[in-house]
Amino acid sequence: MDRPALLKSAFTTASLIGRRLGFAAISVVAAVVFFTAIEVSAAPEISTSDDDTLVTVGNAPEQEVYVFGRSVVIEQRAKGVLAVGGDVIVKGRVEGDVATIGGNVLQGHDAYVGGDVIVFGGSYKALDTSPQRESGKETVVFGVFEDELRSLAQDPLRAVSPVFTAAFFAQRIVLALIWFVIGLAVTTIAPGAVGRASARIQLSPLKVCAVGAAGFILISAGMIAGAVALPPYLSASVGALGFVIILLGYVFGRVALQITLGRWICRMAGISRPAESVVMLAGVAGWTFLLSLPVVWMAAVFAIFAFGIGSILSARRENRTAVEAVS
Repeated sequence: MDRPALLKSAFTTASLIGRRLGFAAISVVAAVVFFTAIEVSAAPEISTSDDDTLVTVGNAPEQEVYVFGRSVVIEQRAKGVLAVGGDVIVKGRVEGDVATIGGNVLQGHDAYVGGDVIVFGGSYKALDTSPQRESGKETVVFGVFEDELRSLAQDPLRAVSPVFTAAFFAQRIVLALIWFVIGLAVTTIAPGAVGRASARIQLSPLKVCAVGAAGFILISAGMIAGAVALPPYLSASVGALGFVIILLGYVFGRVALQITLGRWICRMAGISRPAESVVMLAGVAGWTFLLSLPVVWMAAVFAIFAFGIGSILSARRENRTAVEAVS
């Protein structure tokens, strides 16, 4: 394959992943908000099993079937299928896309899928050697975090109320060590930028947070709108740019907030001139604790995004004395 064709294929695949995962993320949020575990379609051709774990679709050619926390079987026809936390078994015909998060897609003998197949946290298997698929359609499979995604979809409240187990605490200790190393690396590479960001957060926290929150919302909305409305090569570029900005904002914001919190903790502990590593360690411990609290962690994550993006968008040359004054 020549280079232009390879680039076009990469952009098309990235755009496809962005559209499907963005739609799936919205679906998951809706499931959590409404505490639902049932398909949104209410057609008579759709029924559930006695044990309430399986949705069976008969002849529903105009139905887009969305299922949360259950598996779905397409016995005859459906327009499209999305299962979150369950498997999709196609025995008949699906004219559109088939997607699942935290589940598997199984295409049976003589079954037909007319759209794309998207699997995040599972696998795709066709019983026929040459499955009946529409030519030119994509198959995208990410076989990671299957058990975690399935458990989250079946019990959405777990996202806001984590289970405190030995594995949970071990994970938090490892993450704290990782962020301690990341913090030291970032402050070593760009000490001035981190110091000015920490100073802005201490001097005008409301302004930085407001700018960052607005920027985060606009960037996220732009990524979703671009994935839906723009051509594949443009939507992939917009999505990649937005992802890089959000990722940079999270890393930069967390490091700056760790330093800010670490300095405050050291002052409360009566340490007048702490070493930078002590400040970072105190800040990492504080933010790891906040991000481990039920419900509170969601506000903490949003604060990291907001302050990080706000620090980047409001960056300007600060007076050295002002930076030193808050240090």
